[in-house]
Amino acid sequence: MQLAVESLATPALTKAQLAELLFDQIGLNKRESKDMVDAFFVLIAERLVNGADVKISGFGNFQIRTKAARPGRNPRTGQTVAIKARRVVTFHASPKLKEQVQNAALGD
Repeated sequence: MQLAVESLATPALTKAQLAELLFDQIGLNKRESKDMVDAFFVLIAERLVNGADVKISGFGNFQIRTKAARPGRNPRTGQTVAIKARRVVTFHASPKLKEQVQNAALGD
């Protein structure tokens, strides 16, 4: 099943728009659509917070990466500042998504 996104009012795809697509194209009621979209993102966030990777076939991988503490520099003052160790989320697009983006950019 392919969902059609005719036009987006904003350049970003929002959770509300995803819920509206589920309502319009799959037939879920509005409450179920909103709950499903919210549950999807809560599940992804919980997995990442717990340190697990999230892989979505044909889309990409979200991974947690631990960055070590390091010295940094305030660009305005030039003063050295300590940057604490932290965990960050990285996203790597799948080859299939990369190909779709490239084809769209070339007008194929």
